[in-house]
Amino acid sequence: MPSLRTLLAVPVSLTLLALAQAATTKLPTSAPAPAAASPSPAPSTDTLLRLLTTQGHAPAAALLTREEPNTGTEPAPVTTHYAQAGQGIARADHFRAGSITKTFIATVVLQLAAEHRLSLDDTVDQHLPGLVRGAGNDGRTMTLRALLTHTSGLYDFTVDTKGVVPLSPLQAVRIALTHPPTDLGRYHYSNTDYVLLGMVIRQVTGRSYATEAERRIIAPLGLTGTSFPGSRTSLPSPHGRAYAADGTDVTELDPRVAGAAGELVSTLADLDRFYAALLGGELLPPRRLREMLDTRTAHGLYGMGLFPQKLSCGITVWGHNGRITGSYVRTAATVDGRRVLTFRVNTTAIADPDLEPALLAAEFCPRTS
Repeated sequence: MPSLRTLLAVPVSLTLLALAQAATTKLPTSAPAPAAASPSPAPSTDTLLRLLTTQGHAPAAALLTREEPNTGTEPAPVTTHYAQAGQGIARADHFRAGSITKTFIATVVLQLAAEHRLSLDDTVDQHLPGLVRGAGNDGRTMTLRALLTHTSGLYDFTVDTKGVVPLSPLQAVRIALTHPPTDLGRYHYSNTDYVLLGMVIRQVTGRSYATEAERRIIAPLGLTGTSFPGSRTSLPSPHGRAYAADGTDVTELDPRVAGAAGELVSTLADLDRFYAALLGGELLPPRRLREMLDTRTAHGLYGMGLFPQKLSCGITVWGHNGRITGSYVRTAATVDGRRVLTFRVNTTAIADPDLEPALLAAEFCPRTS
């Protein structure tokens, strides 16, 4: 005897069969199958650049790419692409590069290590005896490697100064030393680390970090638009205007608000050239470049003056960003330095944080047709 479940299933099955037959008669046998929706094309770098001025609320934005094709043993011509959006930015403009300064400082320190004039395992106290003491901070146990990788635990002095108070290096360090260390041995980004490295460079060489960077990097690479302005508040010509988040004109700025952590002035072309040369092996021996790219000390987050970013397509690019009042800059490159992108806006920050990774992906991720 059929079960109750079977009896109930019969009319349901008949109903479904009838609906299926009705549906079949409504469509002619010759009707084409609906076309699959094609995915919308990924936005280009130029499109995303324009969004920096609309969604990102920047007065103006610009980018410059540099690519050296890998054609084997024969040198290939370098190709570039420039784009700008909004008003007030030009290709040759000088601008404040903020924390991109850190890549220059780290390069000088690693060059000195390659020359055996210091070791990355030296303690801070070996070069600046007695300076780092207070609130639990101790330069006798803090290494140069910890400064380079932001694992020293030192407090970031710019949290107190908001990045607008000009200071001597010693004043900046003393502010940091009024605070206890944060996450000793863990990655904790601190501008104080690189102010101290600038002081170490002077102690080891007898010359300022600016002088050493100029003779070791800027002059050899022909970076004619790059400089360390010291206390000079004006930008070299040509330049546009720079604006704070509230629209205030902050083109005139004392670079001592950042010092060795963010003093640099540069151009789009110079930053592309610098990162191409650095990652291409022109500035450091292979062993030291590998150390620079080694992120294990900082738990995968930072190397030495460089950090990796894994893009949505799985490709990892290397570089740094720079933020200082009135200017935000980002440079990223392939690990061999053959392809580089630098973009900038003439304000302190980008309102939409998703635009930066999207812009990098548009440049470095393979396009599918």
